[in-house]
Formats: sequence, structure tokens, C-alpha cells
Amino acid sequence: MSADFSRTPLLRRAVRLEWALIVWNVAEGAIAVAAGLLASSVALFSFGVDSIIEVTSASVVLWRLLKELDRRSPQRVEERERTAAKIAGILLLALAVYIVVDAARRLIGYGREAEESVIGVVLTSASLVAMPVLGWAKLRTAERLGSAALRADSYETITCAWLSLATLVGLSLNAAFGWAWADPVAALVIVPLVVREGLEALRGDCCGRGDAHCGP
Repeated sequence: MSADFSRTPLLRRAVRLEWALIVWNVAEGAIAVAAGLLASSVALFSFGVDSIIEVTSASVVLWRLLKELDRRSPQRVEERERTAAKIAGILLLALAVYIVVDAARRLIGYGREAEESVIGVVLTSASLVAMPVLGWAKLRTAERLGSAALRADSYETITCAWLSLATLVGLSLNAAFGWAWADPVAALVIVPLVVREGLEALRGDCCGRGDAHCGP
């Protein structure tokens, strides 16, 4: 992991993107969790939990980026890179387990059916616009930095965009047709992507697939 000054603009860009994501997701997560509990919506509640997980992951990656900006030794930055990537992967897999368990519970009839949530529709619509922009900006930066941790975190953000779409569809179908089953099904749609990216992060797969800056 190079500590040369040519990486500094990219590192600062990555730091700004992580701060933007943290601020957005703190607000988004709080609103989604509260609205999900009020409407008994597993998709909306899972969406809020995902936002909270993203804050945790982004904070860990931000810590790793700031350490490199502080000109720590390449070995120490490499260690933090691997640690941050693993934490991001664990958080993704934890989210997948939660979604499967809660959605399955709702589908077999435990818990009250999801109700309409206007707040949820508005929130997921806004997220559907913001998250792809942030996610792809972070992914491009991760590719140039050769950071597996930032790549994993970028996919968490992109996953949030897909989860926004799935949640929005589920909420809209429930509101329009009273299809309560659409809510947990919408949450399950995103699980394969979450698991795949979580496993890649745990393995330490690098964005450049062989980039010299990537950890082993």
C-alpha cells in the first residue's frame, strides 16, 4: 500500500465520499427503522438496518483512509486495509442473515402484516437517486486506490440502491393492492448480492484483481 503523495487527492476524495455517506445514512437509518416498526414492514426495517450497517462499515473504512493520509507505514496501512475489508464483509453477511430470517418469519405468518408507509415510499425514492451516485463514485475511487475495503464498502452502498428499489416496489405493491407478502419478498430479492459481496470482502478480493496496492 503506497504512501506516496500521488495518492493523496484520491484518498481525500474517498474521505469526503465516506463522510457524505455517513451523514446521509444516519438520517436515513433512523427514519427507516422508525417507519418500519410503525408499519411492521420487514423490507423497510431491513432497509434501515442496512443503513446503520453502512454507517459502521463507512466509519471503519474512513478510519483506514485517514491512517494512510497520516502517512503511517505501508505495513500498518495494509493491516488496517485487511481488517476494514473483513469487517465490511462480516456486516454484509450479518445483514443477509437478518433479512432471510425476518422475511421467512413474515411469509409463514408470524408477526402482523405490513401496513402502508408513505414515509417509506418517499425515503426509498430519495435513496434510489442518491445511493447509485455515491456508490459508483466510491467504486471508481476504490479501483484507482486498489482498496479492497473501499470496494466492499462501495458495494454496500450499491446494494443499498438495489435494496431501495426492492423496498420501494414492495411498499408500492402493498399500498396499491394490499399485497402484504410483497414486502418480505422484496427484502429477499437482494440477499444473493449481499452474500456475494460479503464473501468477496472476507476473502480480501481486490478491486483491481491483482493491483499492486491490494493486500494479500
